[in-house]
Amino acid sequence: MRTQIVAGNWKMNCDLDDTKSLIEGLKKTTKNNATEVIIAPSFTNLSLANCLLEDSNIALSAQNMNANDSGAFTGEVSANMLKSVGVTYVILGHSERRAIFHEDAQILKEKTNQALEQNLSPIFCVGEELNVRQNNGHFNLVEEQIAESLFHLSTEEFSKLVIAYEPVWAIGTGETATPEQAQEMHAHIRKVIAKQYDDATANSISILYGGSVKPANAKEIFANPDVDGGLIGGASLKADDFTAIINSF
Repeated sequence: MRTQIVAGNWKMNCDLDDTKSLIEGLKKTTKNNATEVIIAPSFTNLSLANCLLEDSNIALSAQNMNANDSGAFTGEVSANMLKSVGVTYVILGHSERRAIFHEDAQILKEKTNQALEQNLSPIFCVGEELNVRQNNGHFNLVEEQIAESLFHLSTEEFSKLVIAYEPVWAIGTGETATPEQAQEMHAHIRKVIAKQYDDATANSISILYGGSVKPANAKEIFANPDVDGGLIGGASLKADDFTAIINSF
């Protein structure tokens, strides 16, 4: 059975006090939940978060990392640095990193290699923008994003990944993705993985949905057979909303 995961990507939000308050709120409401819960605070608050999460079942993720061990990379953070403060997951290939910071397939391939080498579990994001969806290129694009950055991995390495599908066209655009569209793409991703590896590998990978999941729509989205949870943005910044999403399975 695949792991059900709800991961909160806090992006560039929450100062030190906000981080402490939000984590304390989550610890009160997620203690006995069977779903794997992950939070991704900003770099500056990871160490504090690790301390606060010590007696909880909430895992810690970084939002990004550099592909190098160390060196003259001002402003960057390495996998070893992340591990030293208790991080076990790292989000790679998020649509904002691709669009704003121009991270391409080769950069993401190198980051994935480094994460796996350092025993961090990548949450690898894929997804299409509105013009691609309107031109019916979404299946091909998502397949290319996976193949170009991940298909050099062995079966064992690939099995350590979590995939997150972001319909970029449905995030902050006024467009709405339906649960059926989420299921359709998740099933496609699983088929692409099975073709490259095998059915067992494809059926073992958790695929998360990252398209504006909220308490009001989480249950319907998570009910789909190929949706194993969510990568949550804005709704993860409120303990009550995030908890409601976690409890939607």
